[in-house]
Amino acid sequence: MDLSSMHRGNDQRTEEESREVLFTQEESYEMQAGAPYTEHLDLQHDDELESDSPVREAHARRNRAQAGLKYGVLRASAWVEEWTPWTMLVCYFAFSIFFYVTLPRSATKVFWYFYLFLAFIVSTMVTIEASHCITPSKDARRAVRRLRETGQFPTPDEKLPTLDLVIVAYLPNEKDIIKKQIRYALREIVYPKEKITVNVVYNTPHPIEPLETELQELCEQYVNLKVIKVTKSKSKADNLNYFLTNEGNSDIIGIYDTDHYPHPHGPRWAAERFCRGDGTDIVQGRCVVYNYDESWVTKLISAEFDMIYAVFHPGRAHAQGFGLFGGANGYWRASLLKELKMQGHMLTEDIDSTLRAFAAGAKMVHELNTVSYEQAPATVKAFTKQRLRWAQGWFQVTIRHATLAARQGAPGANIKSRFGIFVLLVFRELFFYILTQFSALLLGNFVVQPPKDIASVYHALFGYPLSAWILIYNVLTLVIITGFTIRNRSEFTSWATICVYGAGMPIYFTILAAMGLFSHFRELTKYEKWNPTARSTVKKEDA
Repeated sequence: MDLSSMHRGNDQRTEEESREVLFTQEESYEMQAGAPYTEHLDLQHDDELESDSPVREAHARRNRAQAGLKYGVLRASAWVEEWTPWTMLVCYFAFSIFFYVTLPRSATKVFWYFYLFLAFIVSTMVTIEASHCITPSKDARRAVRRLRETGQFPTPDEKLPTLDLVIVAYLPNEKDIIKKQIRYALREIVYPKEKITVNVVYNTPHPIEPLETELQELCEQYVNLKVIKVTKSKSKADNLNYFLTNEGNSDIIGIYDTDHYPHPHGPRWAAERFCRGDGTDIVQGRCVVYNYDESWVTKLISAEFDMIYAVFHPGRAHAQGFGLFGGANGYWRASLLKELKMQGHMLTEDIDSTLRAFAAGAKMVHELNTVSYEQAPATVKAFTKQRLRWAQGWFQVTIRHATLAARQGAPGANIKSRFGIFVLLVFRELFFYILTQFSALLLGNFVVQPPKDIASVYHALFGYPLSAWILIYNVLTLVIITGFTIRNRSEFTSWATICVYGAGMPIYFTILAAMGLFSHFRELTKYEKWNPTARSTVKKEDA
């Protein structure tokens, strides 16, 4: 099982989420209840009202009362929608703990070993998958060494495919960083200038000057730059779909969010994968956090990203024959992407597009040398909002595409990919319940026999035979995975940070499992309110 899938899904929907922030549910309620009421209420202006001031005032008071009542009802509805998932989560844990407390010890023992057995299986699968990162890591290093020695890429420039690099932006959220990112892409990326076009596709709810004019002026300075404003867009998916329908005439399309800085050789390495002639349709690169030292949150996320993108993703691609598009730093064969497009009603439209591509017979690979640097949320609040959104999006994708594992899997891998997709979608969602139930069982043990000293804590955790041995095995698997991550870590992340992250993985994944359940409850209650991931002011060159 690839536990990295519990994290990423595409911090994608930034534009729509930002719009939701600028025009939230509560603000819409205030518009409905606020002045002037004549915009929302059907006032009658007959002769009697115009001539009789008391009647007119009474009518206005009645309208204000009605508007106030409507506002109160809508606010109450929003409050219920916001807090119902929290209530369901609290009740879930309360009833689960109560259930294990009331069980006889013999029945508790059965559940204990059942959960430990599943943990043993998952640890084994994850470690095997992680070990498969060795081969692609060696291949990536070998390719870089060959480039340094010869100064040449495998494919001559004249045989490279044409490339459209698409930078998607929601301007109010990206206004402070977009020009710097554009200049970086135009100046630093190493690719034949006549074969690459940088396309900035943005939307904004209101004009932002002089920035929009300055963006258009950049087009006069750089012949391979296009700035495209999508007037009716409400999301990243809308921006991309507009570009795919009306713009672009290249062989390959690369997609980036505005906070990304592609490595100068990143697009070239992606193009090299397409030039191999092995039928590759999609290439996903490695994402690295560059604001790693902004807070303790970004340090841990940087370690997490190293584990996800340098260990689990290439390991899965090598072992099971398929990769995942993460929403940015991904390259598509243009004809395929224009056919599939993005579906904006999905919270993680990037993962959804991956599964739809598999259903269409597309082959997707991971390229470790296609590196891009991005920002991570710097606060616990921003991190929590991001991961809850991802978790709900993954649940949506699971509901929609779970049968893909039974029907066909990913092209070219068949049985292995079917199993991998089943684990990635169905088993991952079920594992949230397994992990939280085991946590409830542990808490139930502490409730029945509150620990008074270290010995009692040990008894609560390892009171059954074999428990200590299974724990030792799981610790060893964590050490192995952490070792792979240290070997493949980015230039920013320290080995000490990775060790801290590895040691805290059991607790961290339990928290993510609770977030997964919360996302299930949100989807059940049709919760649809999003917030943007806050952009940091940290610059890549300062990191």
